[in-house]
Amino acid sequence: MKRFRYLVASALALVAATSALAQEAASASAPQAAVRLYTLDCGLTEFTDAAYFSDTGEYDGKSLALPTPCYLIRHGTEWLLWDTGNSDRLAALPGGVTKFGGRFTMKRTLASQLAELGLKPDDIRFVAMSHLHQDHTGNLGLFPKATVLIAASELNWARGKPTPFGVDATAIAPLVQAHVEASDEDRDVFGDGSVRILKAPGHTPGSRMLLVRLAKTGPVLISGDLFHTRQNYQQTLVPAVNLSRADTLASTQRFSRLAANMHARVVIQHAPEDFASMPAFPKFLD
Repeated sequence: MKRFRYLVASALALVAATSALAQEAASASAPQAAVRLYTLDCGLTEFTDAAYFSDTGEYDGKSLALPTPCYLIRHGTEWLLWDTGNSDRLAALPGGVTKFGGRFTMKRTLASQLAELGLKPDDIRFVAMSHLHQDHTGNLGLFPKATVLIAASELNWARGKPTPFGVDATAIAPLVQAHVEASDEDRDVFGDGSVRILKAPGHTPGSRMLLVRLAKTGPVLISGDLFHTRQNYQQTLVPAVNLSRADTLASTQRFSRLAANMHARVVIQHAPEDFASMPAFPKFLD
């Protein structure tokens, strides 16, 4: 009888373990909630001399126009915004502003695009930052109730004195009062593998890329500013303004291997052709 009970207990334990492994595998392979990926127009940056974007001379003396998208992710009933783009205040300035070597403009406000979906800024649960350069942080102040996800090393660097090149101290000032969760590790935002923030240092100390797993489209890997153009991605060019060449190359290798191993759709965040290839807002990928 004892042996019989032992065998039954062992069988039940094996079934439970197998079930747990199956659930873990299912969680890793597919989102547990309906996930949508929206591409928002958060500005345009134009350079008359784009030498910044390679330290080996490919852009010297050349002009370059880079869109600045924000990405909005619906996960079930929750919302995450990836980067906040140029400030909505620029929409009232037809000529934009010129600084950091470029001219920054904004045709449509981020707030108005959220409103098209029936959303208010307070409806956004998470604001996740690829990094803290000014064209990604312009609207942080719109989201006082959101939890801001950022690398601790990035936050410490951006708050340094003097203010680092590319950082607008005024734009990141709302972080003092925000609910910030700062970590230098990869992060599975919703705990089901559908939205993961991944380390990609080099451009700045705490730069990040974003992996979104969609039921129909499959994995989508968004570069942040690890790459600014398709040429940078395809030729492994390193911007002259990057803080670490070695870290950039290591992050480039990680990005490329992830994309290949997962057969992911690659989105170079600032690349004009990638921006144009995404569904026009308010359409989405799912």
